[in-house]
Amino acid sequence: MSEAVSLRPRWHSVAEVAVMLGYGESKVRMLILQGDLRSLKDGRSRRILPEWVDEYVARRAAEGEDA
Repeated sequence: MSEAVSLRPRWHSVAEVAVMLGYGESKVRMLILQGDLRSLKDGRSRRILPEWVDEYVARRAAEGEDA
């Protein structure tokens, strides 16, 4: 009997991050261009590591607490 293997994505596309954050793709691209959200270029695509999304969310939450 084989066990089910759960694979987590190693990185996300701009579209996936937009859905996760509840933003539009253009907003995510703007965050990348402004340096607020880290990404890397993979061919013609932008990829975002899951921990970079977590860093962005944590930073935004900290900013919200300070306000």
